[in-house]
Amino acid sequence: MRTLVSGGAGFIGSNLVDALVARGDEVTVIDDLSSGTRENLAGALDAGAELRVGDIRDREAVEEAFAAAKPELVFHLAAQMDVRRSMEDPGFDASVNVVGTANLLDAARRHEVARFVNTSTGGAIYGETDVMPTPETVTPEPVSPYGQSKQCAELYCGWAGRLYGLPTVTLRYGNVYGPRQDPAGEAGVIAIFCGRVLDGERPIVFGDGTATRDYTYVSDIVAANIAAADNAGAAGAFNIGTGVESSVLEMIEALRKGAELEELEPEFKPARKGELERSSLDVSLAERELGFKAAVSLDEGIALTLDSLR
Repeated sequence: MRTLVSGGAGFIGSNLVDALVARGDEVTVIDDLSSGTRENLAGALDAGAELRVGDIRDREAVEEAFAAAKPELVFHLAAQMDVRRSMEDPGFDASVNVVGTANLLDAARRHEVARFVNTSTGGAIYGETDVMPTPETVTPEPVSPYGQSKQCAELYCGWAGRLYGLPTVTLRYGNVYGPRQDPAGEAGVIAIFCGRVLDGERPIVFGDGTATRDYTYVSDIVAANIAAADNAGAAGAFNIGTGVESSVLEMIEALRKGAELEELEPEFKPARKGELERSSLDVSLAERELGFKAAVSLDEGIALTLDSLR
């Protein structure tokens, strides 16, 4: 299968690229390397994958990547994914997540791509809702520009399907963590906390620690992407996560056990605007229609993440 992965040099994208190369796909990556790295792709490049450095906001760069790769399948993971940056610069956030997605969809329909798998967010897109766990039928009401831009990108996928018949499917991820996530970065609370613990520092919690997320290990996200690609009849949006709602304090306890510490007391700071207090995903639709079910527990995933950072 000829496959194009946008954002394939990043944390999630590079893990997906490794899996695609391992199953025999001819993989081309388009990535501007603003957060992804060549090092993340070292094994895949040695195995024959191709990296094209380019920005998905650049229509010409996108066209050149599609013309060279001639993809049958596209995984779209390139994104501005930092909620805090989206609050500070919503225009930049929209330029990447909306304009970039529109460019990829337009190229995909012109090159007659057979399947387009779009990445979205399972937390920020719903906003503050009383429906817990939250199914895909809940109307998105995002409170951050990041969540709003991801909703817009989903609507563009629907537009490409209605107007051009482009087969698209969207995956709304939980809070993803695992190897290759940057502990010095702005996104990825588990990676940040793991990095601080390994440096002998305390985790910093914004709020009282009761905020909840569905923490999902990256190998499960990779499996969900492949399941969405392989199930040609699946369309629309699917929540992807473990179906387990964990508080920040519960996550820190799992981190304490994984790091084999007698105690791990966080430092508390005021909560930040745009951050959800509670996020819990109903993942039953993905299990029914995609045959996907997460396999890695929080305790196991944190232990694996710590090992990778060590």
